[in-house]
Amino acid sequence: MGNVINLNRFRKRAEREASAKQADANRTKFGRTKAERTAEEKRKAQAKEQLDQHLIEREEQP
Repeated sequence: MGNVINLNRFRKRAEREASAKQADANRTKFGRTKAERTAEEKRKAQAKEQLDQHLIEREEQP
């Protein structure tokens, strides 16, 4: 007779491995540190501020 395999254990292990693989893919795709996020926000704010400084406002003529 062959070895007895617990199918529930096998199924759960397969689900955990798939979940871990998906989590790893999400970390590489979306993962940024807090410092990176704040630096990006600061860069965007500075760029917007600089762009607003160069804006020429014109009065609308009726």
